[in-house]
Amino acid sequence: MEALGSTLGIQVSSGTNITRRQYGLSTLRSPSQSVVSSCSIPYWELSLEKSCFASKLASHKAERSKGDFECRNTIQENKSSVETEDGSGTPLRRKRLAVFVSGGGSNFRAIHEATVEGSVYGHVTVLVTDKPSCGGAEHARDNEIPVILFPKSKSTPEGLSPVDLVSTLRNFEVDFILLAGFLKLIPVELVRAYPRSILNIHPSLLPAFGGKGFYGLKVHKAVIASGARYSGPTVHFVDEHYDTGRILAQRVVPVLANDTAEQLAARVLQLEHRIYVEVVSALCEERIIWREDGVPLIRSKENPNGYY
Repeated sequence: MEALGSTLGIQVSSGTNITRRQYGLSTLRSPSQSVVSSCSIPYWELSLEKSCFASKLASHKAERSKGDFECRNTIQENKSSVETEDGSGTPLRRKRLAVFVSGGGSNFRAIHEATVEGSVYGHVTVLVTDKPSCGGAEHARDNEIPVILFPKSKSTPEGLSPVDLVSTLRNFEVDFILLAGFLKLIPVELVRAYPRSILNIHPSLLPAFGGKGFYGLKVHKAVIASGARYSGPTVHFVDEHYDTGRILAQRVVPVLANDTAEQLAARVLQLEHRIYVEVVSALCEERIIWREDGVPLIRSKENPNGYY
């Protein structure tokens, strides 16, 4: 392990298990993105020294050999291609996803499981967290997904700056960013670097009960206290503020007369897992359509002429 770290010029903590992981890519122009170059590189779960992370990863990519092009694809052969927007059946490239978490990461787990099973045509390339010991980060390490710390703080001095984060995600060739219980405000540098490519899920029917400070049980307590008869999860695109980006999808659950915040949260969470996977699936299959007035819609998979 130390020899490997020495070869890459990256500091490896004593006792760190290093596991090689390889992915493969082809080239595709997305409606909202520039052409992504074909490449495939091995990644390792390392204890990284921030100052050399991006440069060493880029250097290693340049030195890769043809033999490194091996896709670790668990999707069944009959799902190796998905119809494009024009219905031509042209194969799509599996999208590379970065997931941001601050807690247990149940939505992250649901998305990761869907990518492994094949219902989402993508794979989680990297996990970003502000809490290195949280459940989401542990799940990532257990599944050999690299973990990056952001932002830099007194408790996580090894965390990345916004500029370094953008550079690192570019090196991982991330297509889309998924916030799954990440409590920090996304920096403007990242929003501008990934326009219309960052999603968040919120446990209320936005724009109600959203914004700074509304997270976890606080949301459900506020819903019950207001006397609202309905609640539910919202998936929306991310802008420079908390919970104000364009709404993409919502689901509704009734608020019962004797509900506690915990009971309501449990019912909403069940829908969160389903709706987020459905939306990410549409995102990876390029079924997100933007109306002229800037409202995003999802094109139906069963009916190409239907939107919701």
